[in-house]
Amino acid sequence: MQPQVISLKHIIFVFVGLLCLTPLLNAPVALLIGLAMALAGFVPSHIDIQQLLKRLLAWSIVGMGFGVSLSSAMNSSLAYLPLLVVSILATLLLASLGTRLLKIEPTTGTLIGAGTAICGGSAIAAVAAAIQANSRYIGVALGCVSLLNATALWIFPWVGQMLELSQQQFGVWAALAIHDTSSVVGAAGFYGNEALELATTLKLTRALAIVPLALTFSWWYARTNKQVEGMVKKPAIPFFIVFYVIAMLIAEFIPQGAPVYSLVFDVAKSLLVVCLYLVGASLSLAAIKAAGLRPMLLAIALWVVISAVTLSWVYYFI
Repeated sequence: MQPQVISLKHIIFVFVGLLCLTPLLNAPVALLIGLAMALAGFVPSHIDIQQLLKRLLAWSIVGMGFGVSLSSAMNSSLAYLPLLVVSILATLLLASLGTRLLKIEPTTGTLIGAGTAICGGSAIAAVAAAIQANSRYIGVALGCVSLLNATALWIFPWVGQMLELSQQQFGVWAALAIHDTSSVVGAAGFYGNEALELATTLKLTRALAIVPLALTFSWWYARTNKQVEGMVKKPAIPFFIVFYVIAMLIAEFIPQGAPVYSLVFDVAKSLLVVCLYLVGASLSLAAIKAAGLRPMLLAIALWVVISAVTLSWVYYFI
């Protein structure tokens, strides 16, 4: 095997990634620069961007757990749990109806619905494993959801400021209406620390729905495909959510470490900007084009409806 050649453009890519750890770049700008790097061919092909993003995002979320009040997190999760459940179920129902109306391949529609309802790529991956979806359908769903994630990071803070949403209102709205955890936390962090704390907690509560959703699809797939029943895999709870809770417990019951926790929280927020840089770097025109018109229309329609309805609820009732 020939060793990988490190070129100037790869060095530039890494250097800009390190700049994301400084106050010079915020989350929306980092995402845009990452996209520019991808389009210009500056992303090293020998680096698994998706795997690196997954790990860095997990570390970032765990680190932010040290800056979140345990009692506030529990109260928020319980207070908004009914709204989270209704939002998830309504999205899945609308996705099913939209798939039929637009005559989209059912597996693609299912994956888009799961990604919109819960947490983007993670939900798509979990449900895809449960229903044995092939890579083409997965790629289409990921392309649609990734594009909307990037768009949300820019649009949501702008709409929030235009409507003068409070930190609480924006945190709830972002947690309910944005797909991926990275974009939820990025948008909320850009809006303010209070919004960041609430949005992170509610988003991770929403992400736990991956487990019952994937198990339900596993059961359904097994019933309709008896010959491969034993192949269906059961999903596990993402470990970073467990460690996020542990971080909150440590901060709650060992308050003597407050200065250290504050530092870890700040580093985690900076690391999140790197994650958004990698999100942009992972986008490609080829993936977007491969998604096709009708699947993209479904993804956009779901996103617009859920965003508008949840925004209306947040604006008038919180």
